[in-house]
Amino acid sequence: MSDYGHELRFGSFLTPSVQDPDRVVALAELTEAAGLDLVTFQDHPYNAEFLDTWTLLSWVAARTERLRISGNVLSLPLRPPAVLARAAASLDRLSHGRFELGLGAGAFWDGIEGMGARRLTAGQGVAALREAIDVLRGVWDHTATGPLRLDGAYYPVPAMQRGPAPAHDIDIWLGAYQPKMLALTGQKANGWLPTLEYLRSPDRVTANRLIDEAAVVAGREPRDIRRLLNLFKVDVSSRGRGFLQGPPQQWVDQLLPLVLEEGFSTFLIGRDDPRLIQTLGQEIAPALREAVAKERAGSGGGAGRVRTAVALAGRHPGLDYDALPTSLATGSVEPGDPEYERVRHSHSWHGTPALVLRPQTAAEVVDAVSYGRTQDVPLSVRSGGHGISGRSTNDGGVVIDMSRMNKVEVLDRATRRIRLEPGARWGHVAQALAPYGLAMSSGDYGDVGVGGLATTAGIGYLVRKYGLTIDHIVAAEIVTADGRLLRVDGEHHPDLFWAVRGAGGNFGVVTAIELEAYEVGNVVYAQLVADATDTAPLLQRWGQLVEEAPRELSSFLSLFPGRRGNPPTAHVTLVFAGDDIEAAQSALSPFLEIGPILDQQAQLVPYPAIVAPPGDQHRGQGLNDTHSGLLHHVTPQAADLMADMIRSGDVMILQFRSVGAAVNDIASDATAYPHRKQNFSVLAATVSDRRPRLDKLWAALYPHLDGMYLSFEADTDPDRLLDAWPEPTLSRLRAVKATYDPDNVFNRNFPIPPATSRRRSGSEGGLVG
Repeated sequence: MSDYGHELRFGSFLTPSVQDPDRVVALAELTEAAGLDLVTFQDHPYNAEFLDTWTLLSWVAARTERLRISGNVLSLPLRPPAVLARAAASLDRLSHGRFELGLGAGAFWDGIEGMGARRLTAGQGVAALREAIDVLRGVWDHTATGPLRLDGAYYPVPAMQRGPAPAHDIDIWLGAYQPKMLALTGQKANGWLPTLEYLRSPDRVTANRLIDEAAVVAGREPRDIRRLLNLFKVDVSSRGRGFLQGPPQQWVDQLLPLVLEEGFSTFLIGRDDPRLIQTLGQEIAPALREAVAKERAGSGGGAGRVRTAVALAGRHPGLDYDALPTSLATGSVEPGDPEYERVRHSHSWHGTPALVLRPQTAAEVVDAVSYGRTQDVPLSVRSGGHGISGRSTNDGGVVIDMSRMNKVEVLDRATRRIRLEPGARWGHVAQALAPYGLAMSSGDYGDVGVGGLATTAGIGYLVRKYGLTIDHIVAAEIVTADGRLLRVDGEHHPDLFWAVRGAGGNFGVVTAIELEAYEVGNVVYAQLVADATDTAPLLQRWGQLVEEAPRELSSFLSLFPGRRGNPPTAHVTLVFAGDDIEAAQSALSPFLEIGPILDQQAQLVPYPAIVAPPGDQHRGQGLNDTHSGLLHHVTPQAADLMADMIRSGDVMILQFRSVGAAVNDIASDATAYPHRKQNFSVLAATVSDRRPRLDKLWAALYPHLDGMYLSFEADTDPDRLLDAWPEPTLSRLRAVKATYDPDNVFNRNFPIPPATSRRRSGSEGGLVG
């Protein structure tokens, strides 16, 4: 027996009493407030004195933000696996990856049989559980093709549609005590979840050995299986009275051997005692973590992630994995790890990175940058993974994935000042700001990450009224290539602050931005579908109406080619920034005349409703062959050329976004986004085998364009730099690059070459504490 090296987790095991449901929920909320990691509930559906556990799990998930949730353990005979798989994946997606599945083969068979389930022997229960695990994983497997088919004796699946995939790889923890169940745990489960008081024969040592032996026979690493432990006969008191019945330090002394000698890493308190829950979170857990870290450091061990032989075999030979800082080891992901499929790709591009780092603090970002620049492999940075250029993933390199740094804070409601971390999604930002009556215009898709958009420009549904996202940034925190964490604003490193707003990906890893949001509650949201057979006149009319509209109105138009004998269609989105219905109707009505209207709808909605985050799984599924440009006006000549594009059949979509108005109120040299005279952004996208024809069609349109919106361009040829940053902006950026990144460490996102005359930064500003 030994320490398996897992990070420690702590939580509660609560009684779902129907007599006082509010108290149960309050104890779950207290579990989160106390800083604990996990809340679990008994599952006895045949007991009318208990709340239904699944309903309770869903309710608690909605009432908490960080806490993991699980049954302890769910009764498989009364929760058929095909339905359970979909329910679990749904709850995991709704809770943004916070559900784990504690599962049992069944007990209290009189009650189970009384509810109509078949009574099983102990051996049959294990066999049924084995089948159920295969069903669960088969439903969740988003990489498999075709329906799920399993020929089971207990849970046959003739032909089931797979999905949905959960938001993260859900752990399956088994409540196991007897040899056959322990063997199944080693063969197929992610965790062992017994109760200390029930561990008699086999005892803990023997049970752990049986799990390990079964894992090895199955070709798994024993360390793949987390060891969790329910603790019931416990108490905190000033005087020691027995095992885990005494002061916090006694707890630490008695739990420490369970971690270091028996491999347990998760402890769940089975008492509905608020004082005990608080003490566990505030005193015992921190002290035990500190003691374990000290012992591991002294023994040469570590709390880093333990990987299987298969995972180790997939390591990239050009990367020094042993040099990875310990601060990043636990959250890192390599080829062969279970999480790898979820972090390797971006939305539009496939990737095979050698290592994905997932920092949770700015200090860990410093460690990631310092490590990444020492490796002779590509270094990519990803916030949301929706970048069209594909530079947020790579092949054989390091990816710094910022998704775990996703806080949204309102710092000062009076001044509307907010702070966002780069891994937050804009849909979640909208939801977090709405209770304060605030909003931030930020694209049209709620799953896009804060970091990429807020360092490029940010054309959103409120753009003509409030301008670009970068126009509202008042400060940023950024890790530069030399490993400094800087706070930049108008007074501290103003040159870098200027560059971050429009070219931030070239200068470091932004760890937070502060912005001034604006007062927005409800908006009028309208959608039109028009027959675009007369494409050029429709585009011209739409463009003219946008320019003539009050700046409260912003509009996007997506043009699709005709298919199967149907005409091309234009899908128009119109957003009026405010709840003045009469003014909105006056602004929207002229758009009904752009062409034959096939469908229309308009409604007054809260702003978050139009950017709701879908929680996409990224599999390289988006169009990634694109071109981007900016137009001053939709002229007859430009409209004719774009009509040719959509009639060719070689362009899958043309999308137009209104800018102008408030965007153009800003001076061209105020930020590193200099395009302050144009009124429209245009994007053309196609599939890879038609890219040459798109290039030819785009070349004809190119003379009518003035500039480029960086986020929508897949062509990273250096010649495109002057489209993104025309002079003198580019020369100014090169000078800033020479100051903060002279070695061009951040060279993946439309790389800006440093000016040849390099100068080092001075001492102004300072580190962020």
